[in-house]
Amino acid sequence: MGRLDRKVAVITGAASGIGRATAIRFAGEGAAVVVADLNRDGGEATVRDCKENGGSAVFQQADVAKESDVQGAVARAVKEFGRLDIIYNNAGLGGAVGPIENITLENWDRSLAVLLRAVFLGIKYSVPEMRKVGGGSIISTASVAGLRGGPGLHAYCAAKASVVNLTRSAALELGKDKIRVNCICPGGINTPLVYNSIPGGEQVSAQFLAHFQPLARAGRPDDIAGMALYLASDDAEWVTGAAMVVDGGLTAGWGSTPGGGGAAQGVGLGPRDGWSGPSFER
Repeated sequence: MGRLDRKVAVITGAASGIGRATAIRFAGEGAAVVVADLNRDGGEATVRDCKENGGSAVFQQADVAKESDVQGAVARAVKEFGRLDIIYNNAGLGGAVGPIENITLENWDRSLAVLLRAVFLGIKYSVPEMRKVGGGSIISTASVAGLRGGPGLHAYCAAKASVVNLTRSAALELGKDKIRVNCICPGGINTPLVYNSIPGGEQVSAQFLAHFQPLARAGRPDDIAGMALYLASDDAEWVTGAAMVVDGGLTAGWGSTPGGGGAAQGVGLGPRDGWSGPSFER
């Protein structure tokens, strides 16, 4: 018997990286999954992987910066599977990067539309459906960059810190409905969002990321998928309002890491100035 038997989940940003790993894990634990992403090819590949792992899944093309697309992903879950128990607001990008005086207002707003507003929309539209079934689990991807700043990552850091506090305020409001609201703060996870933008790709970024925390390896998407599974499952029925740090010890303190560096160094592997978009567009 799976830990998510008879549950229905929407996962945004599920065509690659953390979202893909989580969708496959959820499907293997018995959940029916709506794979929501801009990237059709990657999303449909995730659906195939979910089915090969013994689960049910459908693809929903969605731009989480658009209110109608987030609402549509929730509606698809109800249409296809009859209910909604879990939403994982995971879609992300690097966004506006570089010196703060060089960031354009357009890029700042584009960043927050994906990294923060989409989380608000995911919460907003999942709550009515979760109330109908007597509760649910809302999970969002924040970051250690929302707990500690990183130079050149101003929009990303601001948005992720906001996700942490939005998680807390929503948890306070929705506890009476048995809707749990939590977020995950990953450290340096070796995903396409990171390695597609650097020379040498996945292998080089893995070596680089291994030096920033006491547990000396790069984080893997499955590390975050395991935490998401816990938060989605009944094992976490008394956990809400939490920012769960999964970072190999990165934020534990100073002086214990082989390579030093700031909390957001892993995200900072991408462009140093300008715009860092979705992984599949690189």
